[in-house]
Amino acid sequence: MIPVIELLPLLVSALILGLLGGGHCLGMCGGLMGALTMAIPPEQRSRRLQLLLAYNLGRISSYALAGLLLGMAGWAVGNSPAALLMRVAAGLLLICMGLYLAGWWSGLTRVEALGRNLWKHLQPLSKRLMPVSSIPHALCLGAIWGWLPCGLVYSSLLWAASQGSPLESSLLMLTFGLGTLPVLLVTGLAAERLTSLLRQPGVRISAGVMVMLFGLWTLPGPHQHWLMGH
Repeated sequence: MIPVIELLPLLVSALILGLLGGGHCLGMCGGLMGALTMAIPPEQRSRRLQLLLAYNLGRISSYALAGLLLGMAGWAVGNSPAALLMRVAAGLLLICMGLYLAGWWSGLTRVEALGRNLWKHLQPLSKRLMPVSSIPHALCLGAIWGWLPCGLVYSSLLWAASQGSPLESSLLMLTFGLGTLPVLLVTGLAAERLTSLLRQPGVRISAGVMVMLFGLWTLPGPHQHWLMGH
């Protein structure tokens, strides 16, 4: 595993990727977050922040687990041509994500369809956890939520797995999940203001372009050697 100090730029990248995807998170999970909030019984409303944190901790834990599992595939292929293909696919998915965030192309939704078969088996489990009566319930419900089909997660997951280490992949997905946390925790009036901000064309395009640049940086090529040297 890469020493933490050398892994720091990747961790910062994962955190920023989660933050930049805030607009997508609101679109994909904003309604779900509202539904989960409404699922908190009246007698538990005083613990709302704790339960919302538990939802998101469960969700982020699922990201980390997915990173670990797919990271094993990245580790298994080592430096073979399959590893190169994985990195190319990660870069292309990130570029697609950037196009989606900027509002220029929505083809990434076809990638999200790949996870719907798994989701249709997991979704019924969430109904058994309603209403949310405890923090363990909220954690489990959040863990199921973490497997919701999402192009942003898939793009980040493939990028993390392309690093070739299960532990690094898991840590990067954990950090990515923390990057998505602020947007999904904001509620009420602040959420409306944040939603309005994130939907501004300039903000969407800026975030999309940055994610596309990140995808281009991920693609293998001569630019990688130049960046490694600097």
